[in-house]
Amino acid sequence: MINQNQKKNVLNRLNKIEGQIRGVNRMITEDRYCMDTLTQTRAVVSAIRKVEDLIMQQHLHTCVAVSMRSDNAEDKTEKINEIMDILSKFRQVG
Repeated sequence: MINQNQKKNVLNRLNKIEGQIRGVNRMITEDRYCMDTLTQTRAVVSAIRKVEDLIMQQHLHTCVAVSMRSDNAEDKTEKINEIMDILSKFRQVG
């Protein structure tokens, strides 16, 4: 579970991303230069990846760490499979 400080950090980042998306929308509406628009979309993608990193880090430090310290083999296997699945998806996206 995400702690309150991390939650605030993630929500602040998501609000900034929302603003970036609105900016890209404006750029498209105003027929801005394609390369400038692409530069902004890359910034959005980078910002989203940072949010993913923060959430993954929190998950590893909380849910996964608790599971690995437990005696529940089924839960440990489930957490490992979840991590492997998400890593596989991340690699597909690039």
